[in-house]
Amino acid sequence: MDEKEKDKQEQGMLSQEQTIQPIVDFGSTLIRNEKGSIHVLTIVGQIEGHQLLPSTSKSTKYEHVMPLLAMVEESDEVDGLLVLLNTVGGDIEAGLGIAELVSSMSKPTVSLVLGGGHSIGVPLAVSAKRSFIAPSAAMTIHPVRMNGLVIGVPQTFYYFERIQERIIQFVTANSRVTRDTFTELMLQTGELAADVGSVIYGEEAVKLGIIDQIGGLSDALDCLHEMIRQHKREQKRQAEENR
Repeated sequence: MDEKEKDKQEQGMLSQEQTIQPIVDFGSTLIRNEKGSIHVLTIVGQIEGHQLLPSTSKSTKYEHVMPLLAMVEESDEVDGLLVLLNTVGGDIEAGLGIAELVSSMSKPTVSLVLGGGHSIGVPLAVSAKRSFIAPSAAMTIHPVRMNGLVIGVPQTFYYFERIQERIIQFVTANSRVTRDTFTELMLQTGELAADVGSVIYGEEAVKLGIIDQIGGLSDALDCLHEMIRQHKREQKRQAEENR
């Protein structure tokens, strides 16, 4: 092998390492092709908040995701965001914070629920401009709950009610589900063995209006590429009007 071939091979390996490294560190990657550039963000395991989870737990750290979303919004190299979800839920404030960031982005965003989008994963799933769910995927909807010491005073229960209200408002504002339907699902008894709430699956989530569409990876990507094309046309039209 001559020196030129060695250099090419080393450059190829370096390029591959640069592509893989963000996946290892943050569970995200950037896909570039002639259709546009898409940032893929994975939210898996448990949403980690202000307290560290055990090293044996699969988690998504909000301090990684938040600046990443800000970068995607501001970057000229990124045209859209695809969020892949398979989460059991986790910290409420961290999950809502991430969901609020996604919902406030101006760039095209699509979410895809694979496996599960449970608990605080529901607001995360509906935060994108268009949401998809795999037929086999599940979503658990239940009231706010807390582990550890809870002081049994009226202020504590009022605090829970306020947080629950924030979740209901966010989900109903970012999906087609009605407030009454979502509240009924949240407070349903007799379905979960040790909790109040409901478990719904792909087609039911779409029928209820929580998720927009049944689909898989190719459906989500096709939708996102179409949204990117429309977004670029709109930007071009506005630029021409401002001349």
